[in-house]
Amino acid sequence: MRRGYLAASAFAVSVGVVAALLTGTATAANDPDAAKANSRWLATKLKPDGTLENPNGGELPDHGLMIDVLLSMYASGEGAKAEPIVKFLDEQGHATDYFTWDGLVPGAGYDQVIVGGAAAKTLVAAQASGHDPRNFDGYDMVAETKAAIMRKGPDKGRISDYSKNPDLADSVSNNANMFGQSLGVIGLAAAGENDQLAIDKLLTQQCSEGYFRIFFGYIKTTETGDHVTSNGYKISSCDEGKTIDQSPSDGDTTGLALSAMLAARKAGAGGLDAPIAKTVSWLTANQNAGGGWGGGVGTEAPNTNSTGLIVQALADAGGADEAVDKGVRFLKSAQANAAADSGNRLAGDLGAIAYNPASYVAARTGGISGLDTWIRAGAQASLGLSQVGFYALAKGSGPPPTSSSASETPTSTPSETSSATGTPTSTSSDPAPTSTTTTTTTTTTTTTATTTTSVTPTPGTSSSLATSPPAPSTVTVTTTPPAAKPQDTKPAPKTTTPKPKKKPVTPRASTGARVPPPTAIAAPVAIPDTATPASRLGAYLTNRLVGGDHVEVTEDGKTYVDYDATADLVLALRALDVQPETVARASKFLLTPEAVQAYAHGAPYEQSGASYAEPLAKLVLVGEFAKADVGQLRADLVKLRGTDGKFTDTGSFADADETVERHTWALLATTADPGPAVELLLSRQCADGTFPKHLDTAECGSGDLGATAAAVTALAARPHTDAAPSTKRPDGWTERRVSAFVSAVSALGVRPTGEGMVTGEAGEADVALSAAVAAARQVAGLDASGTARSLGKLVQADGGFAKGSVVASDGKTDFPTSLAAAQGVAGRSWLTAADSPLSSAVRLPLSDVDAANAASGTQLQAAAQTTQPSWMTWGLVGLAGILLAAAIVLIFLLRRFIKTKGATP
Repeated sequence: MRRGYLAASAFAVSVGVVAALLTGTATAANDPDAAKANSRWLATKLKPDGTLENPNGGELPDHGLMIDVLLSMYASGEGAKAEPIVKFLDEQGHATDYFTWDGLVPGAGYDQVIVGGAAAKTLVAAQASGHDPRNFDGYDMVAETKAAIMRKGPDKGRISDYSKNPDLADSVSNNANMFGQSLGVIGLAAAGENDQLAIDKLLTQQCSEGYFRIFFGYIKTTETGDHVTSNGYKISSCDEGKTIDQSPSDGDTTGLALSAMLAARKAGAGGLDAPIAKTVSWLTANQNAGGGWGGGVGTEAPNTNSTGLIVQALADAGGADEAVDKGVRFLKSAQANAAADSGNRLAGDLGAIAYNPASYVAARTGGISGLDTWIRAGAQASLGLSQVGFYALAKGSGPPPTSSSASETPTSTPSETSSATGTPTSTSSDPAPTSTTTTTTTTTTTTTATTTTSVTPTPGTSSSLATSPPAPSTVTVTTTPPAAKPQDTKPAPKTTTPKPKKKPVTPRASTGARVPPPTAIAAPVAIPDTATPASRLGAYLTNRLVGGDHVEVTEDGKTYVDYDATADLVLALRALDVQPETVARASKFLLTPEAVQAYAHGAPYEQSGASYAEPLAKLVLVGEFAKADVGQLRADLVKLRGTDGKFTDTGSFADADETVERHTWALLATTADPGPAVELLLSRQCADGTFPKHLDTAECGSGDLGATAAAVTALAARPHTDAAPSTKRPDGWTERRVSAFVSAVSALGVRPTGEGMVTGEAGEADVALSAAVAAARQVAGLDASGTARSLGKLVQADGGFAKGSVVASDGKTDFPTSLAAAQGVAGRSWLTAADSPLSSAVRLPLSDVDAANAASGTQLQAAAQTTQPSWMTWGLVGLAGILLAAAIVLIFLLRRFIKTKGATP
């Protein structure tokens, strides 16, 4: 009865919302002048040929971001400024570099490999720019987009990555996502060729709450038919994916999917009123109190990039004027404008839009940091200011172009921190805004907080303060001082300084002559009240540096450089994708000859020939991130590897405590040529899939969660490539490695609670272990957003973390705990961060694991989640014993009672 009542209520609400959508019109105020100002600023960031540098490296420019900029310019009425981009893509023949593999390996036949999402985005770009979409760079982009829609098989209806040449089919993994699906629906609708298969597939990715997820996911099934793979998997619906953590909400995807449904409906498709209403309802219900929206995993905090995409869609839908108005105010609160910024560091960047209001406030005094993120944020944020729907944009129905006049002169010129000649690699302190970019196998949304990352995906102007005041300029300045002030500028005495302890202090943590730090100490980094947890933690870690580039530790009244903590801090900031200047300074410090000799070779305590594996490994990784020459460092590391794969330190202070984590650091730094090190690691796996803490453990039933997380990361790593992680067994992987990897990841899924946290015996959250487990699971392709959200709530006022419970620590922050928390707060591993020298080779679940493995539960994380800890098992056994004893006593008493009653007259 209650279910019927709820269903009826839900239906009534849906009907009401649909009616509002059908009858209402978008009356919320847009701000075309603010959008134009952003377009003029974006135009100054293009190279003369219309390109933008790819923050992920490589020779190819960032085609996806270029198209984002193109669309925002045409939406604002400044399409003329996008002509260099259109010319580069169409007339100069570079669009194929984006939607095929030909640009990666020209002349090798890879023009036959089509990236479905990129083809769809190219179609929309051709339409919006007024060029012929049926002859763009010599290709019929309408036909190419339709051809990317699979007509049969498990991917039926999905706009896919595929090869026209059957000989190359096995080389292509279909990693097309919902951004490409939505853009395909929009482009085909605008071309008058609605494709019902593509529309229906899009609708399967809407969860019952109303949101859309970004990635398609496979799930084990007992169903039969064309939609099932040969080994028993099918593409799950959004709701089906929830059971194995495949369906986190994604604001960007939801906004773009709404635009796609609206476009299809305008082009004549039916049956879309209800899903559109559910989407509008979810978006309006999930708007932040400040007017913004967040994106997906790792970018949940309100940001202009996500907000612009959503505001555009809601304005196009109609009936959500209040939400749209609040969204516009949020966007304008992060835009540099003449009234507020003519006399500060943003004076040369009027019209630019920051990732969030806090970044805008910081830039007013510090200038733009992370230009790539500002470009990405502005390209999508501007759409919310223009409020030209994607369908109208693709139909060429945007605002009329600005007439040529003096007023058309860009209102901004490159500032001290910006370059008009190109876009540097992203060094943003914010998560990477959403932008569909092409790798060798897929169109993805960058997260890379650059993201880092890297990866996941997130991806927003005012000329008058009277109508759109900036975010409050009041900031909270941390009072945490640097770890230790330099005593003087002289090196520590070589004869009187005590030699490093072997244990418990890690020798490399404080060995070596103290490298003279700068005389001046860097000013503490301000932490705005509205900063994200990642930004707050990044500021805290930066404030622990002495001289702005290294950590110090005091022992026995003397102060030394803590090289190990400095290296860990660099990688932590890489994972968070914040404080790029700090990362650059600290990396440079670590790679100086003096630091290398002290950290990796024990100077001045070691006489000669000493080398330490873990420090060498970390220096290799730090150096590769910074694009430095690390050939000699890696060579020194390889020299320490024996024929059995074990890395053995040399020198008087060699690390004899050979842990699995130490081994995995060395393995990560030699991923391109690991020798027998991988097999050695595999041979140490415990019976339950975990790995022991120490490498010399020959056999074990159960191991250590931290060691297991490190092992998972090392096993998954490969040298950096633009190719997406494989959902099949990666080339070169043995069955043993696949089995060990999958079972280890499953073991990591046992301990975390529903909030993604690992707890101790007393039930307190283990911050460090939770972060390590989350990072390893993210490397394996699983969702770590629960941990990121939970840790975000534990950030202290100064941006750090307490050790153990907040009560037990008296609220005091702990530096090592804070350092270890970074990957968890980011929701991703440093391995998947922007500019990482490594990338993940595999993403679970694997589609070609044999039935025996799948049935064993190593493939499904849901099965791992149901495993109970040992204390619970024994507790249940004890409870059963008590209940059995009680039953026996009850039976005995009952029998006596019956016997007594039978003897009564």
